[in-house]
Amino acid sequence: METAEFKEEQERNISYIEDVLKRFLPKAPSYQKTIYDAMEYSVMAGGKRLRPMMMYQTYKMFGGDDEKLIEPFMAAIEIIHTYSLVHDDLPAMDNDEYRRGRKTTHVVYGEDMGILAGDALLNFAYETAIRGAAAASDSKNAIRALGILSEKAGITGMVGGQVVDVELTGKKLDEKQLDFIFRLKTGALLEASLMSGAALAGADERYIALMEQAGLNIGMAFQIQDDILDITSTTSELGKPVHSDEKNEKTTYVSLYGMEKAHEDVKIYSEKALSIMKDIPFENRFLYTLIEKLINRRK
Repeated sequence: METAEFKEEQERNISYIEDVLKRFLPKAPSYQKTIYDAMEYSVMAGGKRLRPMMMYQTYKMFGGDDEKLIEPFMAAIEIIHTYSLVHDDLPAMDNDEYRRGRKTTHVVYGEDMGILAGDALLNFAYETAIRGAAAASDSKNAIRALGILSEKAGITGMVGGQVVDVELTGKKLDEKQLDFIFRLKTGALLEASLMSGAALAGADERYIALMEQAGLNIGMAFQIQDDILDITSTTSELGKPVHSDEKNEKTTYVSLYGMEKAHEDVKIYSEKALSIMKDIPFENRFLYTLIEKLINRRK
């Protein structure tokens, strides 16, 4: 897909996802207004909207055409991703003051509300996905997608990766430990995006498994590039502090393997993901180009 065409389609996707999120966020607060405000502040802070975008495009690739079915799951995965960032920024974790170019949630609302906002977002994400599954005409596909989302966000997925990352901060990691963190902390939700989109469209287990492998490789490439950008980019470009890994005494792909290998491996993992996509007898030019663009992203 040509760059101009891709950017136009990407903007349409982001606009659509933003609209979905606005519609699904909770309304009509009472005494707990602060938590509603903190949730909205966190979710509507912008960002790539990569996970719901990948879910939506995968759903379409496998023949899905019911927006009422996919939208609750798109909202849920972005809200889960947002809660993880809110908690990741807390003083007990990375203690970051900026995210996406503005103050982090705990800085604006206080550490107590930062914790509660993350809790509320996670719970609300599942409320949203469950309502979507309950309303689905094909409950089997919806429940399959709900199971994928729950597993990949939990202790054998994103949370599990975060646990190991926190426990080993300040310690020298070996290759297996860093690989484990990357695959779970970053890769799991990207896998869930592709797998859930395929499941909701009625794809069989073979294709869901292929999408899981594609997501794993995308996640590895994405996180390695993140480590590179933490060194080579600027705060204004990234919208968050650079050199935060060094500040938090974290072993990164660059510190373990060096910059040259890091660049090489971003390309290798990205090409693996694209190779898997080529082997699937369904086509989505936008999704393929989106994965390609991750190789050279600057933010």
